[in-house]
Amino acid sequence: MAATQTAEQVVRAEAKWVRLSARKARVVLQHIRGRSVPEARTILAFTQRAAAKDIEKVLRSAVANAETNPLLHWNGDDLIVKAAYADEGPTLKRWRPRARGRVNRINKRTCHITIELAQDPKAGQTRKPRAAAPKATEAPAPAQASESQPADKPKRASRAKKKEAVA
Repeated sequence: MAATQTAEQVVRAEAKWVRLSARKARVVLQHIRGRSVPEARTILAFTQRAAAKDIEKVLRSAVANAETNPLLHWNGDDLIVKAAYADEGPTLKRWRPRARGRVNRINKRTCHITIELAQDPKAGQTRKPRAAAPKATEAPAPAQASESQPADKPKRASRAKKKEAVA
């Protein structure tokens, strides 16, 4: 039995060999995954981590890819971040001299940042105006009082009348 899949169109952008550890990039990418592009841009603008700058560049590139693709011509504000991930890149190994002729290894890590954008399913739909409430030509007749309930229930006496009654 063959399952038919509708391939959802996505646009992606990658930044390779970014001088940043993948672990630090993932912390920021977690915040924008699944959000709309304007919301993701706002989050990245106010995030104080250094990774936000590099991720914001990749997001801008992905939006530009979506807008200039001749087959799609998507509006950048109608897109959502479908996937955002950071894979480890090659590690640069460096050495630092230490006391008594020894060395310490320094790992300068890199990562590959990928962002995939897709069309927001809610963006294509325009809101339908609500149907107007039916106009009533006549006001509904008040319900007849039943015999078990008295028709005219006495209202509470105002405070001034109570004070007069007590005095």
